[in-house]
Amino acid sequence: MSSQLAIPSKKHSVSDDEWQLRVDLAAAYRLIALYGWDDLIFTHISARIPGDDHHFLINPYGMMFEEITASSLVRVDQEGNKINPDDVDINPAGFTIHSAIHAVRVDANCVMHTHTTAGVAVSAQKNGLLPLSQQSLFPLASLAYHDYEGVALREDEKARLQNDLGAANAMILRNHGLLTVGNSIADAFLAMYILQRACEIQIGALSGNRELTPIPGGIVDTIKQQAAQVTKGLGGKLAWPGLLRKLDRNDTSFRD
Repeated sequence: MSSQLAIPSKKHSVSDDEWQLRVDLAAAYRLIALYGWDDLIFTHISARIPGDDHHFLINPYGMMFEEITASSLVRVDQEGNKINPDDVDINPAGFTIHSAIHAVRVDANCVMHTHTTAGVAVSAQKNGLLPLSQQSLFPLASLAYHDYEGVALREDEKARLQNDLGAANAMILRNHGLLTVGNSIADAFLAMYILQRACEIQIGALSGNRELTPIPGGIVDTIKQQAAQVTKGLGGKLAWPGLLRKLDRNDTSFRD
């Protein structure tokens, strides 16, 4: 795959820390494709590169998520300028959303956005995510909403995105899709996995034509502490090594 696209390796031209970040981010793209959450070449995952330059990595526009490799990821600054002019261009709509969040959330080292069928379906429902499953409680404990304003290309939408997200770790973009943030790529992926499953369950439950039993509100208030217990305080890092092994069993080229 990588040889067909003629992407030279960056392994020896970046720091060890950046290379590991590239491998993990490429893995996240491959996992999105593996679970069927991709939308051809659209949607994005970005990761902040440690340091004072305020740079982050994002996918090259035109590559399928199943093709993404560590070396193909594009390093850009806060204004969306490519640091390496030889890299492939990025999607300006993706940059608008991700740069807005990275600019104000220092804890959001990874921002993940999807257009899944279940996610968009729930985003179109007036009441949004409902407390219908155990899975729904985790995003409900830290969930925001942003109204649809068209394709995210306008600079003035950034401030509204920032204000709507606030300190939340998950956001439903009305009529658009899902978004999660995390201190690490692993955390953002686990948050997206649970939010996606909650949306799938909700769509399934609402299609059953039977009276539903919502979870009592008081239980939602206790879920943050329970989440830390479930993951032994490791968050997404508890599942991440297993997810990498899963990818390695299928195709190790994301590490190129």
